[in-house]
Amino acid sequence: MSDNTQSPADGPQMEQVSEELTKCAMVIEHAIDHLLDENHAPLAVASALLGGSLGLLSRTMDRETILRILESAVQSVRSGELDDAEKSRRSGSA
Repeated sequence: MSDNTQSPADGPQMEQVSEELTKCAMVIEHAIDHLLDENHAPLAVASALLGGSLGLLSRTMDRETILRILESAVQSVRSGELDDAEKSRRSGSA
């Protein structure tokens, strides 16, 4: 069987997910900035976001999917990908 039957459906769906992700990321970034402007400790903000994220994942996904997401996050930290993203963010806002 051909995978071509899945391609048309995947395109718009992926575009919608990407658009939603962008909107959600903007809201989260705004909330982070707001909390930091109120002098909340970065560790407290990050811990609250991580805890809330894990809670949402546990309500909506199975354990194996959550573990794959977390493993991907660990690999991003180990590879320096997050450092690169932060450098790009800082240079873009300077």
